[in-house]
Amino acid sequence: MTEPSGFLIGGDLAVQRLGFGAMQLPASPAAARENAIAVARRAVELGVTLIDTAYLYGAGANEELLVEALHPYPDGLVITTKVGVARSAATGEWELAGRPEVLRDQVERGLTRLRLERHALLQLHRVDPEVPLADQLGTLRELRDEGKIARIGLSEITAGQLAEARQIIEVASVQNRYSVFDREHEPVLDACTAAGIAFLPWRPVAGAGEEAAGGLPGEVAAVAAELGATPTQVALAWLLERSPVVLPIPGTADLAHLEENVAAQRIRLTPGQRGRLRVPAA
Repeated sequence: MTEPSGFLIGGDLAVQRLGFGAMQLPASPAAARENAIAVARRAVELGVTLIDTAYLYGAGANEELLVEALHPYPDGLVITTKVGVARSAATGEWELAGRPEVLRDQVERGLTRLRLERHALLQLHRVDPEVPLADQLGTLRELRDEGKIARIGLSEITAGQLAEARQIIEVASVQNRYSVFDREHEPVLDACTAAGIAFLPWRPVAGAGEEAAGGLPGEVAAVAAELGATPTQVALAWLLERSPVVLPIPGTADLAHLEENVAAQRIRLTPGQRGRLRVPAA
């Protein structure tokens, strides 16, 4: 298989450009957990070197699942997690939690759960509008200076927030929703491309399986038929060609889907096919 070129997150953390999002891996019941462990291990066998998780995914249960599946971690494997969301003591519902004491606690507990001495890449899951951004990022910068975080990333931010954040910290990555079907955050991707910041699109293939006679879903399906590929593979190939800073993190709990996703790395779109996968007219 022809591998896409790798990328250096933060200028020095080497990863392959197709990662894996672990959110869909269930921690229970037992049979589902066993399958989830097998999927995580197979992803690494197939050459995936970046796996994305978060405290939000089961209040740390997803992180613990990855430890069971992969620890001791192979050389070169990066487990990146996210903090900044917590359950409300009053309602039990998840809410944004960017207070310094919450971020510090989640970062330190994450190290324990993941059995790490330092987070290679730690991302703020969401910006808490009730806490000054300087306080949220300042806390993560302090933890970096203490050796608990190597690189800091952000998730679901605007171009304006990215510009503000870069005045406070060195931003290593951005994780926003983005795909061939959903380009709301195109300005953020363009800013990341210009600055050499890793862009990790989540939901990178959402909509690829939809049947449509026309419009963009139909065009993706048509290109897939021409290439002998699946619409999902075309959606991933488009992302890999969209910008050299893009690191898609498709997730699945199905081994066959995992194999399909990884095989997308060998798909190459022609200039004409790329031109057809444009933003459809309103």
